[in-house]
Amino acid sequence: MLAKPFEKPVRVWVGLGFPRQLNTVADAYQFVTEWCGNSPEQRAAIRACKAALTGDVDAETARGVFVAFARRKDILFEGENALPYQTTEYDPTLQH
Repeated sequence: MLAKPFEKPVRVWVGLGFPRQLNTVADAYQFVTEWCGNSPEQRAAIRACKAALTGDVDAETARGVFVAFARRKDILFEGENALPYQTTEYDPTLQH
């Protein structure tokens, strides 16, 4: 199996709000197979990654299915400076 790089990496939130960059189909496959659960989106992402690794579909098809999984699970890192639960509103009650 070859790494099969994505044209554009996928970034996801892991752990306590740390971004992780996935550069290849193999990265995405490892991530999705280690994810707890058994949702239809997860199974679709696993199938798509396997198909890309064997050459049955291209890497960008697998990337699209993986992005749909990550978005559904609310772990897709979108934006250059995005933070989980980031807000631009000022809240004086949050001051120390």
